[in-house]
Amino acid sequence: MNIIIFIIILLVLVLVHEAGHFFTAKGFGVRVDEFGFGFPPKMMTLFKKGETEYTLNWLPIGGFVKIFGEDPNEENTNGPEASRSFVNKPRWQQAIVLFAGIAANFLLAWLLFSIGFMTGLPTSVQSAPKDVVLQNTHLTVLSVLKDSPAEIAGLKTGDKIVAVKSFGDANTVKTLDQINPEAFTNFIRSQKDTEIEEVEISYLRGNDATTLTAKMIPKLNAENNPIIGISMDEIGILKLPFFSAFVEGMKLDWNVTKATVVGLFSIIKQAVQGENVSSSLTGPVGMVSVVGDASKFGFAYLISFAALISVNLAVINLLPFPALDGGRLLFLLIEKIRGKRLNQNFANTANMIGFWLLILLMVYITYKDIAKLL
Repeated sequence: MNIIIFIIILLVLVLVHEAGHFFTAKGFGVRVDEFGFGFPPKMMTLFKKGETEYTLNWLPIGGFVKIFGEDPNEENTNGPEASRSFVNKPRWQQAIVLFAGIAANFLLAWLLFSIGFMTGLPTSVQSAPKDVVLQNTHLTVLSVLKDSPAEIAGLKTGDKIVAVKSFGDANTVKTLDQINPEAFTNFIRSQKDTEIEEVEISYLRGNDATTLTAKMIPKLNAENNPIIGISMDEIGILKLPFFSAFVEGMKLDWNVTKATVVGLFSIIKQAVQGENVSSSLTGPVGMVSVVGDASKFGFAYLISFAALISVNLAVINLLPFPALDGGRLLFLLIEKIRGKRLNQNFANTANMIGFWLLILLMVYITYKDIAKLL
């Protein structure tokens, strides 16, 4: 089921991206030969409307549009249909067509975040709008370190902490009165100068109302502080009326975009410096497990996850790398500066090499994802 949900999400996100290219190309009079659902090889032609063939393809991982003249050659540059070729349109029109797919993904993320706020979106207490009270607030586990006391005890991402106790000598029991990140951290670290005591955490998982417990003994980190190996935040449900939801959806879209750009360039910087960044990258296989986690917590989590992927897809496509929309936009900028077109063979070869490098990167990331599961 997780695989099916992931394929549906990816199909929708990529089709929205390609629809942005499709409609703007049509609007500027560019000939669009094919709109494909999934990637080739072609399974069948669904129908043909006007000049555009709508096809169903065997690989259900998105879609594509085949725009006449996107890859320049003699036919689409000087042939009988040259006036309807993408390459012969003004550069500003070409730029809009290329950017439209990216813009479509940003707009989709905005819509999904807004729907999330209307239905009730999990939100940090720290980032909630002023004068808004969150519903069903809990101290929530955001991540669990591998081989940490928390992981060994069975805590997982998404668990909601409802009670914390520690057990000392002579059957003494200490209870955490305020369940928030700062109080929790201080409670664990309060054992620093004493013998480390067993900690019992009571928590809720998913939509199950049954309280579960996990017992663990904190271990000392490099700074000699007791830790159990989790990151956490106080999370509640933020539900907003229609117009407020769209305002907050836009803000969240912008903040996620900024965070994605910073994170992506941090990874690129580390890679250029020769650091191993494979652990920071996740491909389709890794995404399936994330989809499974998101779907367990309900519709709002799932559409928020889809919105995050949509933003990531938009940002990645903006990179000035051949075969990506950003690479093609870079070529347009170079042509504008030079005052003439790039050599057709050079542009096509660069885009082809870029495409295969991206495929190799995806294969490598997928291999690493599978290796993590084994």
